[in-house]
Amino acid sequence: MPTRRDVLARDPDLAPLWAAVHRRLCSGAQPTTIAAIRVEGLSPNGIAVLRSWLDTTARRRRDRSAVESRGAVTVVPIRQVLDVLGVPADELIPLVELAVGRPVVDVAAQRREALAQRRDLWADVEAKLPALPTLVARMRAAGTDNEESVLGLVDSLVKVMSRLPFDPPASLAKLSHDHAGDPHYFDLDRLAGARLVSAVAEWTSTPEPTRPDLIRAMLTRVGILADRLSATVLLHQVQVAGDGPVDRRLRDATTPVPVTLLDLTVHPPALASQVLTVVENPSVLEAAMRRQSPIALACTSGHLGSVDHALLQLAVDHGVDLRYAGDLDGPGLRIASQVAATYGATLIAMSPDVVRRAGAAPSAVAFGDPAEWVDPDLRDAIASSGRVVYQEHDAALEALFGSDQPQGSDPQPPAGRALA
Repeated sequence: MPTRRDVLARDPDLAPLWAAVHRRLCSGAQPTTIAAIRVEGLSPNGIAVLRSWLDTTARRRRDRSAVESRGAVTVVPIRQVLDVLGVPADELIPLVELAVGRPVVDVAAQRREALAQRRDLWADVEAKLPALPTLVARMRAAGTDNEESVLGLVDSLVKVMSRLPFDPPASLAKLSHDHAGDPHYFDLDRLAGARLVSAVAEWTSTPEPTRPDLIRAMLTRVGILADRLSATVLLHQVQVAGDGPVDRRLRDATTPVPVTLLDLTVHPPALASQVLTVVENPSVLEAAMRRQSPIALACTSGHLGSVDHALLQLAVDHGVDLRYAGDLDGPGLRIASQVAATYGATLIAMSPDVVRRAGAAPSAVAFGDPAEWVDPDLRDAIASSGRVVYQEHDAALEALFGSDQPQGSDPQPPAGRALA
């Protein structure tokens, strides 16, 4: 036989009432403290049932119901309902759980507990990293939904920071393995790596760098070696004036030479006075060899990394005349703008003439809308074509190898405009 509680819980006309009570209980209210409750969506049948329980003969004579409806909202005196039905307050929670099909969870209490735990978490972090208040404040502002991850990061940082400076130096992968159990844990494109950079900058009282080569240079100063062998740049027919190991490799080479970040920072070549053309894609070096072009070339293979910045800075330091050429697409123009703005390079093979000579369909890839900071003439040429012009196009290659004179338009953003 169904109990009175079963009948009440399974009455569809009363479902909105029990749902509203369930929400109220989950907000932290106690069954004995709920006198009345606002219910949305209660059907006329449900209102009639409640009034039949609560409205006495005297109340009916006064033409005033205990259950008041105001538009879509009905105010139900839930304590009176329970009294009339003979349902004790301690049975309210089992009743609404049965009706709604979900347990009553005190969300407010959970929030209070979580807040207390977070206070304990950040107090623990502050205690473990007392010399890094700026980093701790940044981490706290970012917040977390994974306290275990934060504590794991902090424990790994504590181990690393206690060893600074590393002597002898250690690779980033090695210290990640030894102090975090994962050789990729502090990779610089991960959050943990970014936190390590911030920690080292604060520990050394150094403004936090953003350029990849400057980040690695800062880490090197405390004995952390990052990507010195995996990051390479291709150099072809680059003239050198020194006699170091990298100078000799470049001087003797007849084909492009991969040069690592280690080469550029430990045994940097002495670059001779020359015009160095930096390109985005290795295919341009293949074209140069096929055409037997004598020009000095360097290839970054796309977006600038640490080794590329190191080479460009080395070229500036040696007074090399830099030129840069990239794909005429969104990323290519951003890279070109960065090279021009940071290192004073002249942009070549990225002019409106190149776009026009490439014709109406230079590639199968649509360009979209060029950024507002792109030179207006170049924007117009790109808009007319609507297509990307890649460096592999003959029009771009002819502009590179057909003349030694700069043929570029300057797509730099206006002064003070941040680059994407």
